[in-house]
Amino acid sequence: MNDIKLLKGRIEPWKDLIAAADDMQTMYELGMEEGDQSVEGELRAMYEEAKQKFEQQSILNLLSGEVDKNGCFLTIHAGAGGTEACDWAYMLSRMYIRWAERHGFKMETVDIQEDEGGIKSTTIQITGDYVYGYLKGEAGVHRLIRISPFDANARRHTSFTSVYIFPILDETIKVDIRPEDLRVDTFRSGGKGGQHVNKTDSAVRFTHLPTGIVVQCDSERSQLMNRATAMSILRAKLYQHYKEEKEKENAKFGAEKKDISWGNQIRTYVFQPYTMVKDHRTKYEVGNIQAVMDGDIDSFIDAFLQAQWKGLPVGGDDDSEEM
Repeated sequence: MNDIKLLKGRIEPWKDLIAAADDMQTMYELGMEEGDQSVEGELRAMYEEAKQKFEQQSILNLLSGEVDKNGCFLTIHAGAGGTEACDWAYMLSRMYIRWAERHGFKMETVDIQEDEGGIKSTTIQITGDYVYGYLKGEAGVHRLIRISPFDANARRHTSFTSVYIFPILDETIKVDIRPEDLRVDTFRSGGKGGQHVNKTDSAVRFTHLPTGIVVQCDSERSQLMNRATAMSILRAKLYQHYKEEKEKENAKFGAEKKDISWGNQIRTYVFQPYTMVKDHRTKYEVGNIQAVMDGDIDSFIDAFLQAQWKGLPVGGDDDSEEM
């Protein structure tokens, strides 16, 4: 039923666009026959609405990968820089949460390591149609340039944070995990989770010994629920790992494996001395940084998907340009 729903969501808007085009053609012909120029304004409005829907559907048609239709786990890690970097990680997590809210997607924080000035790392589960397809291009290092609010001398600082995107796998995607390949650790949550969370060993950490991949979850009171969520994250990470090995396309996911440091960023966010957000892979940029930080990142997502579809290189950054 979910597959049928997704197919309807891809087909029916095109039928509506065909009907809208027919309506515009009819209105244009009547206006020409009667010499009525008053229809021009209405035609322009109809055209702009149809154009916007066409662009939205064209982007959706680019999401045809095996797991593009699925939700995702979004993981954010603060780079070096202490409080400044942790604050930047918090700002990025807020940006993606706002983006998900704009689209009506469901969210759940499954793991968070807080810091006095923000967060050291967090994993957020985002569920909805095509979430992974939209967000997969966000993986990589994000750079912030601003006058630090934590610097008494008001100097300009540069901070780095990494973003990782892993698909939530449904039962049609098989990932074999042998029990003997897992090390399981339980511990008490250190976050603000209430008395029960902090007094019982409800948090769970899985270490996949062959690959060294580590995941953990401490968002629920029940250890059983945390184990289930942690296993889901592990399956997603292993899927990504094995896919890279199988296809030998390391460059496709290379942004995720770069150091969280200078020269490895996919996007730069500048607050001072001017405001600008620039993606170094697509060269797309905007000046309204506040709108971006409030979750308005669809234009960056669309630019990446279009460039990927056209076969343009989208793996490198443009650090040679002074920001």
